[in-house]
Formats: sequence, C-alpha cells, structure tokens
Amino acid sequence: MRNQIGTVILALGIAALGAMGEAERGGKPEMLWGDTSRRGQPFAKDPSVIRFGGRYLMYYSIPPYGDKRAGDGWAIGIAESRNLREWTKVGEVVPAKDYEGKGVAAPQAKVVDGAVHLFYQTYGWGPKDAICHAVSRDGLRFERDETNPIFRPEGAWSAGRAIDAEVVRYRGRWFLYAATRDPEMKVQMLTGAVSKKGFRREDWTMLGDGPLLKPELPWEKDCIEAPTTVERDGVLYMFYAGAYNNAPQQIGVARSEDGVVWKRLGDLPLLANGAEGEWNSSESGHPCVFVDEDGETYLFFQGNNDKGKTWLLSFVRIGWKGGVPYVK
Repeated sequence: MRNQIGTVILALGIAALGAMGEAERGGKPEMLWGDTSRRGQPFAKDPSVIRFGGRYLMYYSIPPYGDKRAGDGWAIGIAESRNLREWTKVGEVVPAKDYEGKGVAAPQAKVVDGAVHLFYQTYGWGPKDAICHAVSRDGLRFERDETNPIFRPEGAWSAGRAIDAEVVRYRGRWFLYAATRDPEMKVQMLTGAVSKKGFRREDWTMLGDGPLLKPELPWEKDCIEAPTTVERDGVLYMFYAGAYNNAPQQIGVARSEDGVVWKRLGDLPLLANGAEGEWNSSESGHPCVFVDEDGETYLFFQGNNDKGKTWLLSFVRIGWKGGVPYVK
C-alpha cells in the first residue's frame, strides 16, 4: 500500500510539472513546424514520427486546399528530418478510394519487418468513419490494404465510428486502439481490438463491449482521443488527448499491464496548454510518443494560439522515474 501511495504522489507531482507553460519552465520549443503548402499559413496536425531509411519521417494531417479542385480533401503530409528539429515536406498521401470519403487523416506510422505500415482514418462519413491500413517500402508510396476499412467498433454503446488509430505489439499480440463516440456523437472515448496474426479486417477481435477509457476528469471534459503507446519494463503506457480541440485539449497518461485495463497516473495533465501569449495557448494536443535509437523518449504534439486558424507541431523530451513519465 505504501508503494502505491508513493506512486500516486509522484504521478501527481510530475503531472503538475508537465502542466507548467513554456515561460514557467524558462525555455522555448526545440522544434516548431507547420506545413504551409496548402493554405499559405502553417497547418499540420496529428503527428506520427518514425526512423526509417536513415532519416526521420513524420506523417501528419493537412487540410483541403479549399478551392474545390478535383480530389481535394483532407490528406496526410510526409516530412523528413535528420535531427528531429528541421523538417522538409517530401510527399503526401491523398484520398484515392471511394471508402475514404472526403479525405484521409490522423496517421500512425509503424515500421514492421522493413516496411512502413500506415494506419489512418477516413474523413467525411461522420459516425461511419473507420480505420484503414496501407503499406510502403520507401515510406512515401503506399499500397492500400484490400480489406479496408480494417476496423470500426461494434455494440450499442458506440456510434460505430473509429478515428485516431494506434497499433502496438504487446505480449505477442497486436493491439489496435482508436477513438469512438457514443450513439449521440457527443462523447469521445477509446475503443480497441486485438490480433494474433496481422492487420487485415478479419484479423481483429474487439476488446470487450464498452469503452477502454472515457472522459472522467474535469480537464478531459467530453473527449478522450489520440492514444499513443510505448512499452517500458513490460508495462504499456498510453499518452492521450483530453477534451476536444481548443477546449483546450491537453495531454494525459495512463498505464496497463494487460493492454485492456487502463489506469491514469494522476488527475492533472502531463502536458497542458501554454499560458496566454505562448504558441500553444489554445491547446497542446494529439500526442505521438517516439523512442529514438539512443533510447531518448520524445512526445510530439500539436498546438496553436488562435483557436485553430493555424496548427504547429512540436515536441518535449520525456524522462522516466519509478515507472512514471515526466516532462524534462
């Protein structure tokens, strides 16, 4: 019991540290980047970072051009970097199939057996948006899974929607986590599935008949979304976004020893939105955890200070103490 109490106290203290703004920590972001190619102003959301082919690749959501050109819609941008700070756009994944609706967005990239697997959501179908899968040998050109969409939740507790995919290998199985909504499309929460084989639609089995994590804390308001996971010492840690965009959205963390039952590590955000006047005063949201080859842990996220007129991407470094993450 004493160890459990100590862990809770430590978690609360670390969450409070993470909740401080950049000015309070006395530093500026090591990286601050946005894609200006579509609207002439920075707009990049939902980052996912991997190391592949001798460089870093970042996949992210970009908005429609807005001029009603053929095939216009939400898409996935691709940028590369040699140092995680300076990025150059090198490609796009654009909607190409009827089932993708008005766009594709919220990518998660994962290197498996020398190939880049991209998990992403359709856009424009509302409660019927779902998770899709594609594969690339160079990280730039992707071939769609013939069984797409590969996942959407079932059951009366959910509207059937699935967005913000996260796929992780844990204890010999693949776990897929995603955000869904209640039947009234008001409350966003997490759902999931498990596979012993691969990523095709028929491989996935639902993880229970109900949400894996739903908003309960005041700062989470009506939304938990954008799960991103990392395993440490046999335990799975999930960073997630609480509250809808600019509410403000902030980042929390939970842990699980089986991939199914999740427990928060505190009542406060690990990473809060910035103070007034800072680049992320409107939100710090949609995280992506990335562990580099040297073991350094980075938490990428999106933010803005104008209620979503622009969107920038950045990262903080994550340290670990007693099985609890904190913002360095």
